[in-house]
Amino acid sequence: MKTKLLVTLLACLASTSCKDAPIPESPAAGATAPDISVTDSNGKTHTVSQYRGKTVVLEWFNPGCPFVKKHYESGNMQKLQEEFTGKGVVWLTINSSARFKQGHLTPEKASARISEWKMKPSALLLDPDGKAGQTYGAKTTPHMFVINPDGNVIYQGAIDSTPSTSPEAIAGATNYVKVALDEALAGKPVTTAKTKPYGCSVKY
Repeated sequence: MKTKLLVTLLACLASTSCKDAPIPESPAAGATAPDISVTDSNGKTHTVSQYRGKTVVLEWFNPGCPFVKKHYESGNMQKLQEEFTGKGVVWLTINSSARFKQGHLTPEKASARISEWKMKPSALLLDPDGKAGQTYGAKTTPHMFVINPDGNVIYQGAIDSTPSTSPEAIAGATNYVKVALDEALAGKPVTTAKTKPYGCSVKY
């Protein structure tokens, strides 16, 4: 089964069209975070492995998705990014929208979006071939992953407990990413290590 899925995925990536390919499962909590190599909006390449020794957040992103807009137009995502990068966390926002699909970003458009929305990640990575997204089994925007300094996934899933596009819903929601980061940075085990991600499907 795994071999069949791998063959399908490789064929999908070779043809640059992943529309009909099944999305692989995301790495389980406690598993080693897969390494990826992705170029950011400034042309710099980032890998997960280069940040070993630091806590890393991976955030799947599509600026055309109303669930993403909820967190950015309210300033919620930028607040989280600024708070935790200020504590030494590496926050990598990843755009896996394919060319001609909703949310696809060129480097120029990505830089403009960072400025317009006053985004605060460590970098905005561009993954138009979907390799990074497929590697992590990213299913929605947003789909969030937290990786500890040992390189293990300690949280994956939704950003919060309220699957709504309404900014008003943010105040009453439990922000799973913030809770996981607060616990991890305090040296505590993460109490909720997996939730079901919600949002728009990643536009592979």
